[in-house]
Amino acid sequence: MDKEKLINKILTRGVEKIYPSKEELEKVLKSDKKIKLYCGYDATAPTLHIGHAITLRKLAQFQDLGHEVIFLLGDFTSMIGDPTDKTAVRKKMTREEVKKNMTNYQEQASKVINFEGENPVKVLYNSEWNDKLSFIDLIEMASNFTHGQMIQRDMFQERIKQDESIYLHEFLYPLTQAYDSVAMDVDLEVGGNDQMFNMLAGRTLIKKMKNKEKFVLTTKLLVDSCGKKMGKTEGNVVNLDEEPNQMFGQIMSWPDDLILPGFELLTDLEVKEVKNPREDKAKLAKEITKTFHNEDLARKAEKEFNQVFKDKEKPTDTPIFKAKPEKTKLTDILTESKLAPSKSEARRLIEQGGVKIDNKVIKDPNEEITPKDKTIIQVGKRKFVKVKIS
Repeated sequence: MDKEKLINKILTRGVEKIYPSKEELEKVLKSDKKIKLYCGYDATAPTLHIGHAITLRKLAQFQDLGHEVIFLLGDFTSMIGDPTDKTAVRKKMTREEVKKNMTNYQEQASKVINFEGENPVKVLYNSEWNDKLSFIDLIEMASNFTHGQMIQRDMFQERIKQDESIYLHEFLYPLTQAYDSVAMDVDLEVGGNDQMFNMLAGRTLIKKMKNKEKFVLTTKLLVDSCGKKMGKTEGNVVNLDEEPNQMFGQIMSWPDDLILPGFELLTDLEVKEVKNPREDKAKLAKEITKTFHNEDLARKAEKEFNQVFKDKEKPTDTPIFKAKPEKTKLTDILTESKLAPSKSEARRLIEQGGVKIDNKVIKDPNEEITPKDKTIIQVGKRKFVKVKIS
């Protein structure tokens, strides 16, 4: 891809907003200047997920253009906990928990960005500078922000309405993230649109402390039909270390209104309209699975999915569950088929969204179904039974 097309892709594909403006950043990118940019990833879970892939792809585009890209691991900020979008305070994490969680982050990210070669992405940890800050440093940084700026955030206003507590350390999270920009002396920060407040705090702080303008590029979020972002908190996450079959199947379970955003944010394919939802979703699932595994495994995952859910043939070693065509509680079916060890565990699995019938998630623990021949019941990643009416 030539430079002009790549710049256009950087500025438009999957982009929500650019500060101070798209035109200003375009001017810099079209010059010979090489900029330093980063995106930060807090280690709040043992794996990165599909939402992280959106910003990783944007970093890869800048890397392809020859700029200096930093993959920042928020080992310090993870211990504070980002309050963004949270209606209750996050549980604080220990340094040991954070270190364990981020063990495979670089390996997962390497499917999208390149840590080797002529222009390798650099890996940094924000404990390198935050551990060295003194209390007077913190006071000096905090003097650049007001209580009003912090308290106006949507999630804090919601907590006030619900008479829920807001803790002082939650105000320090955007301040600490802001200092990342100063410590690394970056020209640009990339992040999801939900991180806009934190990233703009960095823009403010680097202007105050270094008299330097920092660009902020926010990406669109992959949101479901209810407007909730795909992520670990919402329980609809696709982890980047999922097995191919599981990854393909999870994407196939997405609502149809995620097909076009999925193509825009997670692939390089140009898909402007959905003509056949099932075929287009399968194309999307195959493309994403190929990215994080390979083409052969993606093709096999598609074949397995079709075998189980389209052709209603049993997957490899799928047990048969003999049932009568009578309305029965789903919890009873799960225990009788040995997909769950007890009714209480069956209820828990259903409530957590871990049970599917013909690839449809069931979340009502009181659900009753009338079993049909060749119905596929799935629990978790690898437990299946195929119903045979007796």
